[in-house]
Amino acid sequence: MRIAMIGTGYVGLVSGACFSDFGHEVVCVDKDARKIELLHQNVMPIYEPGLAELVASNVKAGRLTFTTDLGAGVKDADAVFIAVGTPSRRGDGHADLSYVYAAAREIAENLTGPSVIVTKSTVPVGTGDEVERILAEVAPHSGAKVVSNPEFLREGAAIEDFKRPDRVVVGTDDEDARQVMREIYRPLSLNQNAPIVFTGRRTSELIKYAANAFLAVKITFINEIADLCEAVGADVQEVSRGIGMDNRIGAKFLHAGPGYGGSCFPKDTLALLKTAADNETPQRIVEATVQVNDARKRAMGRKVIKAMGGDAHDKTVAVLGLTFKPNTDDMRDAPSLSVIAALQDAGATVRAYDPEGVEQARPMLPGVEFSASPYVAAEGADALVIVTEWDEFRALDLGRMAKTLKTPLLVDLRNIYPPAEAARAGLRLVGVGKPKAG
Repeated sequence: MRIAMIGTGYVGLVSGACFSDFGHEVVCVDKDARKIELLHQNVMPIYEPGLAELVASNVKAGRLTFTTDLGAGVKDADAVFIAVGTPSRRGDGHADLSYVYAAAREIAENLTGPSVIVTKSTVPVGTGDEVERILAEVAPHSGAKVVSNPEFLREGAAIEDFKRPDRVVVGTDDEDARQVMREIYRPLSLNQNAPIVFTGRRTSELIKYAANAFLAVKITFINEIADLCEAVGADVQEVSRGIGMDNRIGAKFLHAGPGYGGSCFPKDTLALLKTAADNETPQRIVEATVQVNDARKRAMGRKVIKAMGGDAHDKTVAVLGLTFKPNTDDMRDAPSLSVIAALQDAGATVRAYDPEGVEQARPMLPGVEFSASPYVAAEGADALVIVTEWDEFRALDLGRMAKTLKTPLLVDLRNIYPPAEAARAGLRLVGVGKPKAG
């Protein structure tokens, strides 16, 4: 099938590359000429493992192309996916839908025949209705159908998630549109019987927000349990394992840490709250989750200061990991931003190292010294703090770290290292949700 993907951000580029790898003919459209030029040179605008190779192979095979010409991209397309940004709007936190609606209008102006218009961007309930209204206004005789098809991609594992999904959600009541979407996703059945869940369009739009809000609640729940563990002398990792073995609960997203960040959870929880407020149905659990998570990030900075004896003035702290999670260069709402701000406000000098996120982090972290390796960052520092659990931090030479640091203190906000291993290396370890030593 011929697919047009409007937007070459995280969702659009990954989706377009994967669809082309299924054998579909895909053209990715973006207004940013520089981005398209770089994609023609196989330079990716984001860091995602395996993406550059996937793009290159499908470009070489002639199934994947890039253009700034939306008219040419939409021409004769069986389906047009809208995968543009929906950032939080200033003032009220609602999703900014201006890019979605502008894309819908331009698509309508360039349609050459019946097509399925698919909202892949994360959008609030009712967005598809407005896209449909725009199409009816601009191209009343196009025969276009509007479908919701939310994405559930994890940064760092997006290609695997796309090709082997838990489910594919499609929101439409039109049988012809259903058939087009079945054909687009038919290659998934060659890998596994990934269920395609057909729902109404508004239901589909809400599923994405409800899923992310639930996961945010789960993360925040275990973080609060971690605080209780520290107070009563329990171990949150053992608590997580004990409750996660219950199939009704599940083990995923029960890892205590410095709070959630990234491109989805902060934005989507706020948008859900705004939708709920507009419909006079308050979501008090989600509201509390947002408040607790925001407070937790800065509290982790205070945790580091407390571990240093309560005074960070004129001390140096080495921070390992800046991105909100491993295997991405995404710094949006990353916990490191709040942790470092708290340390700097307390008078500390911060050195930082991240395998992929430095260029994104540099303009967001004034006053931070960026290092070439974990050991360079730790040299002469009064504390070493692990904020993001990149693989290369899982097997650090702790003995070398103990000798490199001025004060042998490791604050492990991801609970990577067992206390006994740190102690053998000569490090004092402070974790999250762990019993106090001694």
